[in-house]
Amino acid sequence: MEFKDQIRDHMPVVGSDANEFATVDHLDDGDTIKLTRDENGKHHWIPLAWVVRVDEAVHLDRPGEQAKQEWSDTSPEALH
Repeated sequence: MEFKDQIRDHMPVVGSDANEFATVDHLDDGDTIKLTRDENGKHHWIPLAWVVRVDEAVHLDRPGEQAKQEWSDTSPEALH
């Protein structure tokens, strides 16, 4: 399913463990979601492929802690 049209800026991001661990900054190039800055002032990116559902939040296919271990610290634009 295509979730791009349902994801909005500042929506909470929830892991499969039902814990909110991030907030959407905006959709970015390369089918990624840019997250707002963390407590250290850094942005992170996650792929849209991790999204399983969108309602009042963006729900992922993995727990928040796993997502944090696997998210990217580099903008997809910087990889080109």
